[in-house]
Amino acid sequence: VQLQASGGGLVQAGGSLRLSCVASGSFFSRYGVGWYRQAPGKQRELVAGITSGGTTTYADSVKGRFTISRDNAKKSVYLQMNFLKPEDTAAYYCKAETLPRTVWGQGAQVTVSS
Repeated sequence: VQLQASGGGLVQAGGSLRLSCVASGSFFSRYGVGWYRQAPGKQRELVAGITSGGTTTYADSVKGRFTISRDNAKKSVYLQMNFLKPEDTAAYYCKAETLPRTVWGQGAQVTVSS
C-alpha cells in the first residue's frame, strides 16, 4: 500500500477543509488509518483514527469539529475539518497500519489564518 494525501490549503478561522488520503495497492480495507499533524517545533500528534472495522477516535482538541471516514471501495480515508482554528495549522499526514506494516503518506499543509 502507498498513500497520497491531498486537500490542504489556506483557510480563514471558522472555515472548513477536507483532506483525502488515497491508497494504491491491495487489502486497504484491512488497514487502520490515522491522520496525524505536525506544527513547526512540535511533535507529531494523532488527530483522528479509524480502524478497519470503522471505529473512530479523536484527539480532544478536535472532537466535535473534525470527522474521519473511509470508503474502502475507493481506497480512501477522509478528514472533514470544520470550525478551523489557527492552532490547527500544521502539516497533516495519513498513516495506514496493519501490523507489522506501517505506511505513511506525504504531508498536506493546512494553514488557518486568524
